[in-house]
Amino acid sequence: MKNTLSSLLIGAALIAPVTAFAETPEEKGHAIAVEADKRNQGWKDSSADMTMVLRNKRGDESIRTLRVKSLEGQDDGDKSLTIFDEPKDVRGTALLTFTHKVESDDQWLYLPALKRVKRIASRNKSGPFMGSEFAFEDMSSQEVEKYDYKYIKDDACGELTCFVVERFPKDENSGYTKQISWIDQTEYRVQKVEYYDRKESLLKTFTASNYQQYLDKYWRPLENLMVNHQTQKSTTLTWENYQFQTGLEDNDFTKNSLKRAR
Repeated sequence: MKNTLSSLLIGAALIAPVTAFAETPEEKGHAIAVEADKRNQGWKDSSADMTMVLRNKRGDESIRTLRVKSLEGQDDGDKSLTIFDEPKDVRGTALLTFTHKVESDDQWLYLPALKRVKRIASRNKSGPFMGSEFAFEDMSSQEVEKYDYKYIKDDACGELTCFVVERFPKDENSGYTKQISWIDQTEYRVQKVEYYDRKESLLKTFTASNYQQYLDKYWRPLENLMVNHQTQKSTTLTWENYQFQTGLEDNDFTKNSLKRAR
């Protein structure tokens, strides 16, 4: 997923350029999103290992290990390849995502048991990714152009102060009517997101924690938690072994690369 998490210049005088001309809540919300995105540009490519823990409402756990590779988009959205390593029954399953700034994203899922690549239809992107509380659309990078925005207020996030911003998906196939994000005002990192379903009821809450900085610029959370308030299920993602600028190219993100994923 793209991290709209980056450094905000400290101090009122430095913050002023971000919002000085944002006269309406919509303009200010958009300006915050643009600034956060701007400060997370230039990472080129990355790879990381992930542990996914699925919990049902009784607290029973199922653990999966994955690898994630990402390629920063230049004229369009980012690309990502997610590969399952364990347990054995999902080993080799892989998801390829081409995020687009305006158009619907392209996603393909490789199922090794069937030895075929399945395209994820736009109308199905609100469905759960491999039984987790993350939807297929959550696995795409969060491009600024995909949403309309509205600044709500400043609010406390633990010891931090956050901008609270609503964003509204432009994609009619999105499973969400809106998302409310808490973005800290010191480093521009997403701390929490509330997701509202098509009935405008609170569906899920995402939290990010234990941020680490890479290449002296790019912040990444080492733990993500998604809680589904309607089913009482949750999914935790724990990240490690981040590497950046390893030389990944477009050829590493093709439908053929799904079948080669090991």
